[in-house]
Amino acid sequence: MIDTHAHLGDDAAEVIARARAVGVTRVIDVATTIAGARATLTRTEEHDGVYACLGVHPHEAAEPGDLEELRVLLAHPRAVAVGETGLDYYRDYAPRDAQQHLFDAHLALARELGKPVVIHTRNADDDTRTRLLAHDGPVVLHCFSSPGLLDAALERGWYVSLAGNVTYRNAYDLRAAVRRVPQDRLLAETDSPYLAPQPVRGKRNEPAYVVHTYAALAELHGDGIAEQIEANAAAVFGL
Repeated sequence: MIDTHAHLGDDAAEVIARARAVGVTRVIDVATTIAGARATLTRTEEHDGVYACLGVHPHEAAEPGDLEELRVLLAHPRAVAVGETGLDYYRDYAPRDAQQHLFDAHLALARELGKPVVIHTRNADDDTRTRLLAHDGPVVLHCFSSPGLLDAALERGWYVSLAGNVTYRNAYDLRAAVRRVPQDRLLAETDSPYLAPQPVRGKRNEPAYVVHTYAALAELHGDGIAEQIEANAAAVFGL
């Protein structure tokens, strides 16, 4: 199994060992700042099966740092995607115009480098949709929780990545949306250390717990979904 979106830290060795013990052999480690991108690449060099997704989170849009350095870091052979990037109008930790400018820059970078782009969007469906419809390249809707984007995702063939929230007892609308997603467009993630799945809710999340998301997706799409997600991740991230 693969965890296609996690935020590893100083205890990465222990976390990765626990993941391997339950069959999670690969992790995409996601940076949210330029400094974090450097640390993420170091972890990919220290641990087998760890790959990098590098970008600046919309929360950091007011002071994003040097995007030219990000371009250089993304040339690393273990850097498989641009992101996470997007728009967050729920927290509004950065001005919306700054978020939009940063998002546009990431999308342009993904097109330039020919890499998939990993999207964070919250309470910003319309502006996110408008930008992604104008974007030419693979798209991953990370931690999917925006059924309003589903029609566009289905039409354009974007990947829909599910996290622990799909396991929550009251996630009826989300599970209904997931049933509509073709199996060849599904991915699974933890978004650890956040969003622990229902069976371990309240704990710090980690890649080992992605097994619970796989189990929920198997209930919705059948027992072969784990193998299909592996194939999907290989296709979109070039693994």
